[in-house]
Amino acid sequence: MRSLFQIIRLLLAGERRAFSQGMALSVTVLTMGVSLLALSGWFITAAAAAGMIGLGTIFNVFAPSAMVRFLALGRTAARYGERLTTHDATLRALSKLRVRLLHGVLMSPYRQIERLRASIFLNRVTSDIDALDGLALRLVLPGLAGLLVIAVTALAIALLVHPTIAVIILLGYGIGPTLVFFWGQARADKPSRKAQAGMQALRSRIIDLIAMREDLIAFGQVPAARTSAERAMQFQSENQSDVERIERTTGLWLDLMGWGVVASALGIGAALTQAGEITAAQAAIGIFAALALSEAVSPVRRALSEIGRMRAAAKRIAPMLNADRATGGLDLKAAAASLVATAFAAARCTNATPLFDPVSFTVAKGETVALTGRSGCGKSTVLLMAAGHGKPRCGALQFGGLDTDWIDAALRTRVIAMVPQRHALVAGTIAENLRLAAPNATNAELWTVLDAVRLAETVEHKGGLDARLGFRGAGLSGGEGRRLVLARALLRRPELLLLDEPTEGLDAPLATRVLGGIRAILPNAAILMAAHRPEEVAFADRVVALRPVTRIG
Repeated sequence: MRSLFQIIRLLLAGERRAFSQGMALSVTVLTMGVSLLALSGWFITAAAAAGMIGLGTIFNVFAPSAMVRFLALGRTAARYGERLTTHDATLRALSKLRVRLLHGVLMSPYRQIERLRASIFLNRVTSDIDALDGLALRLVLPGLAGLLVIAVTALAIALLVHPTIAVIILLGYGIGPTLVFFWGQARADKPSRKAQAGMQALRSRIIDLIAMREDLIAFGQVPAARTSAERAMQFQSENQSDVERIERTTGLWLDLMGWGVVASALGIGAALTQAGEITAAQAAIGIFAALALSEAVSPVRRALSEIGRMRAAAKRIAPMLNADRATGGLDLKAAAASLVATAFAAARCTNATPLFDPVSFTVAKGETVALTGRSGCGKSTVLLMAAGHGKPRCGALQFGGLDTDWIDAALRTRVIAMVPQRHALVAGTIAENLRLAAPNATNAELWTVLDAVRLAETVEHKGGLDARLGFRGAGLSGGEGRRLVLARALLRRPELLLLDEPTEGLDAPLATRVLGGIRAILPNAAILMAAHRPEEVAFADRVVALRPVTRIG
């Protein structure tokens, strides 16, 4: 529940004023509803009693009838305002939560981001945020408003009618539904979470069925994929049925409890009337107020069907919201300095054994340094840490005199560019893919970087900068896609360029020309490269070999 309370605080804090107004309007709606029914009951009973004893001609019907009309119209207006205010506040709060969530994900360790599958992650985030939209609308605001109105109504009944009826109302509506809620929540939590998991599985499998349809058709796996989706649908349906059954059972208990309170108020009111302690009109106030308060506990049913998925969603989202890290400031003049590693060793997590023996090296302006070593020795990890993603296991890795993970994120984006092994392209034109790095780049600048990576002629044959690529860059070969990503990095004109096996998939002559084009575009940049091929090693000014660790630093 801690994660759920954390999300509630974030939602309410972001729109405190709007939610306060919504809370006030919710209380007003419930109060007017109780007052309307209680006043109507008193009015009818008092008017009948006055007529029976011959005082009907002097009974004032105008003031109560005017108040009834005011409460009816006011309740409708307050309900409209409450819905408008709370829904608008919820949408704005969820928008802020989405931005904070995505920012937290982007600040997560690179290896963690790299393992995310786009369809599954997007499906889960969308589903989780959708689940949390009911926190304020169907759980917090209705619950707090209901409890407050029940307490105020019980106090009013104690003053206007009799304390005994007030106690019945307080116990029956204040404590009883709360116990029913926790009982129902405990029972509905597991099937609700399973139903949500089934829905996520169904979405993911349908997305895979659509996105991978060519491969599924080619290998004859469409029936198996369809069966898998149907199993997820069946799983979700069965658990959703369990949730609805628990919701109906809880609703029955709430109805029985409400009618029990009304019956108790009727019986006690009749007894007190016969005893002469209260009038029949006063008894009617207690009875109709008890009847009206059923509206205050009705949100319990809806909350029960969603509390399980709300808790599961909050548990997944809360850790990602806290991924921010402190960053220092780096002067732009200092940013043009060298990348310096001092007795530096890296590991895949904080307390793990280093991947290689500590190394010391410097990558100065206009210099290219190649990292070599067997596969898995940590070359890519060094590049990630040079880009600011992670802390050294021992020693220091600094750029411009500051640890790379402490460089301000905005500045790091401007002065450091990295091209990982797994290149990322999106559906759209070639120009749109390039301008992800430099939105204001001119067409001439785009052609310049394409020519540097020896891709200009290929792009011309495909239709120019407006040629469209498919999902994940479909339409380009692996080598062409890698070169397009290299061209995109060059558009940033970085002070430090980090390349992870940049010529993989290219023949030797082309690899040499591409590396030469990169240096021609960035004559003064420091280039650190994870090298695997002889052409990459030969291109470097110096080579730093990463050797398997022989001791723990």
